[in-house]
Amino acid sequence: MTFWIEHRAVAIAGMVGVVAMVGAGGWLLLRSHRGTSEAATTTAAAPASRPAPPTVDWPMYGLNQARTRYLPTDRVKPPFKLAWSYDAGHLMEYSPIVVGDTLYGIDNNGEAFALNARNGKPRWRRDVATLNASAPTYSDGRLYISNLEPGQIQALNAANGKVVWRHPLPGRSESSPLAVGNEVVAGCECGSVYAFNARTGQELWSTAVGGAVKASPAYDKGTVFVGDYGGQMTAMRASDGRVVWTASAGNSIYGTAAVAFGRVFAGDLGGGFHAWNESDGSSAWSTSTSGYVYSGATAAKTPDTPASVYFGSYDGTVYAFNARTGSERWTESASGPVSGAGSMIGDVFYAGDLKTTQTWGFRATDGKPVFQSRDGAYNPVISNGQRLFMTGYQVIYCLKPSHGRSINGFTAKSRNLAG
Repeated sequence: MTFWIEHRAVAIAGMVGVVAMVGAGGWLLLRSHRGTSEAATTTAAAPASRPAPPTVDWPMYGLNQARTRYLPTDRVKPPFKLAWSYDAGHLMEYSPIVVGDTLYGIDNNGEAFALNARNGKPRWRRDVATLNASAPTYSDGRLYISNLEPGQIQALNAANGKVVWRHPLPGRSESSPLAVGNEVVAGCECGSVYAFNARTGQELWSTAVGGAVKASPAYDKGTVFVGDYGGQMTAMRASDGRVVWTASAGNSIYGTAAVAFGRVFAGDLGGGFHAWNESDGSSAWSTSTSGYVYSGATAAKTPDTPASVYFGSYDGTVYAFNARTGSERWTESASGPVSGAGSMIGDVFYAGDLKTTQTWGFRATDGKPVFQSRDGAYNPVISNGQRLFMTGYQVIYCLKPSHGRSINGFTAKSRNLAG
């Protein structure tokens, strides 16, 4: 049973239907519609704008191979205004990725698509599976996608979405692929991790681990790290899959690990959260919450914080811990279960909750909420260093940094989007 099937009913119950931005209370309720819309707003006496910085790629789930989910920037921060929106038509459990001027995504019905990142206009859209719960990975002109049904890994031409190769698996996969050199690595619910030749799809190696793999593999310094439903974190060589070390979490691991500061961070479904030493798998520290930790970890050291790790729990709380010592820095309520992975953009940590299907933004220094949007739920936010791309229940929103009085992280004059 996949996470999506197990928990979709919770999100549907909390979903507040079609969304539009209203001024009362400063909520973002964006009107849902297939296609795109440009938001024209006016601001009085806005400061002279600086030249736009170059865009940054977010080419895979978690941003990079280590899955740290942290993009340093001083440009992408509240308040925002809506630039465009795109209705995927189906549940978007996983956020898209962005490379250059193109946004790539896939919905839970297995429809992959590419959008112009500047205006949200579709470039192509193709049916590539019947059930999907993972994000695409971009590398060298191709998209790599793992599917639940049929269980497979496939490569698409990023320019047009045409299938380049497909490789069936002995089980389903919701493990977002990892691209390392000429390899594509992904886990399978059959209990193994597989590596394929990125150009041909030929299987290079497979390694059995402690249980079904739902997490995405992370990578650092020649080693792949992945947790499984047997409650085991496994480190294996990327070159041939040989196991380097294993460590026990005590309970099933769903969330993708983040590798940073010499540690491997991951939560478990018993409510625990762990930091293992990257070199040998020994425990650096661990802590516990009062709910499942489905959420993947975010590892970041902002200019104003120590090295820290951030994650959400099914207990409705977002946590920030010192990554080196395990001491608690702050906790804040998200008003509902946090299941998807958050992201740190600049000095704001964004996470979604299933009960109210909102997206929240918490200040990295003290956890103060600085952003609140009435659409979210799973893996809500990525950025290209110029704009914020927020994934709602089925709508992708492009938010542009703006100026003026802020209401819950949005400019007051953005209220002309209501209705």
